[in-house]
Amino acid sequence: MIKSLIGFACAGVLFVAIANAQVSTVTGTESTGKITDYTPDSALVLDTGSGEPVHYKFAKKVTYVDKDGQTIQAPALTKNLRVKVHYVKQGGDLIVDKVTLAE
Repeated sequence: MIKSLIGFACAGVLFVAIANAQVSTVTGTESTGKITDYTPDSALVLDTGSGEPVHYKFAKKVTYVDKDGQTIQAPALTKNLRVKVHYVKQGGDLIVDKVTLAE
């Protein structure tokens, strides 16, 4: 009986962990910072204020939005430009699918 209860509890914890991992992958995460390095259509490095630069890769399709929330054509991103990125974690990579200009 006790073994059954322990097994059931462990299965419940495992299910919750898997469900949470799927939610974070599906919904993604946002981060804001200043661009410290940029390779067009490829990669972006942000200074988010955490002390360490954060490296992102671009998805095949990236949406660009201005500060008013209007979709725009791919802007000429430059160093020191403040942006907010929406990304998902895939393996060890942070993949950006949306960039919002903060300035």
